[in-house]
Amino acid sequence: MTAKKKTFVPYANEADVLQIDNLMIENRLDRITISGDVDLTADQQGLAHARRLHEILGAVLATLEGQTLPEHLPPPDVKNVANPFN
Repeated sequence: MTAKKKTFVPYANEADVLQIDNLMIENRLDRITISGDVDLTADQQGLAHARRLHEILGAVLATLEGQTLPEHLPPPDVKNVANPFN
């Protein structure tokens, strides 16, 4: 049985997170955050990881190329909030 691959629409929401091995790809409305690592080994698993990464980055590239983009985005607005458990 093959697991259903999660659809990833770049910049569509603030909720989607994909994982390829130890690599995390997080969707945001104004950015895609990629963190962690993945080994693209010379075997079937490495090939599958490489294909999935290629697919995701291809979708990101297509989305960006289909828009009129500013030169730079401002840094994200980060706010500190009081700890509700204190």
